[in-house]
Amino acid sequence: MDGSGDDVAAVVAPIAKWKSDFSRTFQYFLDRSTPHLMERWLGSLAIAAVYVLRVYLLQGFYIVSYGIGIYILNLLIGFLSPKVDPELEHLDGASLPTKGSDEFRPFIRRLPEFKFWYSITKAFCIGFLMTFFSIFDVPVFWPILLFYWIALFVLTMKRQIMHMIKYKYVPFSIGKQRYTGKETSPTGAGLVTD
Repeated sequence: MDGSGDDVAAVVAPIAKWKSDFSRTFQYFLDRSTPHLMERWLGSLAIAAVYVLRVYLLQGFYIVSYGIGIYILNLLIGFLSPKVDPELEHLDGASLPTKGSDEFRPFIRRLPEFKFWYSITKAFCIGFLMTFFSIFDVPVFWPILLFYWIALFVLTMKRQIMHMIKYKYVPFSIGKQRYTGKETSPTGAGLVTD
């Protein structure tokens, strides 16, 4: 009886070691890819293009595509939303500034860009793998799914944009803000007049 337990342990130990090594190596490459924003998104675009090409050539798997579309819409809402929603937590001190005299608080996303990218890429990879199994190829009339997804997208984005306008926040920042220093007056060299 004790011999069979040792056999199982001898088989499981290399698998666990391989899984641990793979996980560590995968995390290493994910960490290395973090600063390469453009390259990451171009790679994801290539993966999405391969997925779209496969779906187009197979003329099927529209339910999988619809599921990916809904998932990406959900991720987009998290990406565009602040970490602390002003509607829900306006009583708490940590909210977005609503007046010009309020203290500056940087916009912190509910879903950071890296996790947004990683989740989208993972969704297209899983969707691509699902196209190899005919059980996921449910026959549907795809124009209805497309119309319904566009309607969901428009309504959801309208609600999100109204939320942005109401609480006066912009979820994007272009470049790093730089301090330019004091303005010099044209009459005096370096003197600032009030």
